[in-house]
Amino acid sequence: MRVAVLGAGAWGLALSIALERAHEVTLWTRDAAHVEALARTRQSGYLPGFSLPASVRLEADAARAVAQSDLAILATSTAGMKPTLERLQGHSGANGFLWACKGFDPATGLLPHELIASALPELKRVGALSGPSFAMEVARGLPAALTVASLDDTFASSAAAALNGAPLRVYSSTDLVGVEVGGALKNVMAIAAGISDGLGLGANARAALVTRGLAEMARLGTHMGGSLETFMGLAGVGDLVLTATGDLSRNRTVGLRLAAGIPLASVLEELGHVAEGVHTARSALALAARHGVSMPITEAVSAVLFEGLAPRSAVQSLLAREAKREGA
Repeated sequence: MRVAVLGAGAWGLALSIALERAHEVTLWTRDAAHVEALARTRQSGYLPGFSLPASVRLEADAARAVAQSDLAILATSTAGMKPTLERLQGHSGANGFLWACKGFDPATGLLPHELIASALPELKRVGALSGPSFAMEVARGLPAALTVASLDDTFASSAAAALNGAPLRVYSSTDLVGVEVGGALKNVMAIAAGISDGLGLGANARAALVTRGLAEMARLGTHMGGSLETFMGLAGVGDLVLTATGDLSRNRTVGLRLAAGIPLASVLEELGHVAEGVHTARSALALAARHGVSMPITEAVSAVLFEGLAPRSAVQSLLAREAKREGA
């Protein structure tokens, strides 16, 4: 199968390396200098220590890359989605299209599928690719399980079958909203877990945050039309556990650095990669207000990120909340 990967950050590079083992892969990036460097060295600072296989073709024109593929995978950040989609306007929409972005559009708060529908309404065979997956481990060829979610069950099944193959195990789902919400909100909870670990609050506190964070994710997701079952699966608890506890997690790293007293701007500059949970926290709070959903952990994270609340004070405010029934 001919696969076009749009975006040559860490995840786009990792997908290109992993999928090249069974498919013809074309990789696009918007930065001409990055294309030139990749063509010359086959390496990138976004994924240090790995080389892009010689069989992966580099393409400077996004529309041409998609038009010549059987399946395109958008692997930019959520902030990079809109400008990339603008490059594809006028595309025939005949091919399958997936996105691996996890978050809300920073400008509008829209989910990825809503951005796709607005920018490229002619695309019909579309879906999200999500699940617990660190780019570096996927590039190394270590096992990972992912989910393709689409409102079109036939497309979800066919895309999952096409991408499935060792070391990637790929499942299908029709719960597009649930998969997208889970993938977005787990990043906010990972920041909270990083703050907890950075303050030295222990494994008990981390377990409590992960568990209550999952409850928040499911609460908002089901109000938005997602299925509770989805949040018990790969795009929910699976991705949450990975991102909240793994040392390769950017969002957990943000929390750790904030707990050490480092300002957010410095944390993000030092990180050098996008941490989706930072922008997602604001969008999640707006959605929670719209749907009348309580999200105390998200509120606390947002206050630390944008309102100058000290991390330890945020934890104390969570601990001081009144007792309630667990399922409430």
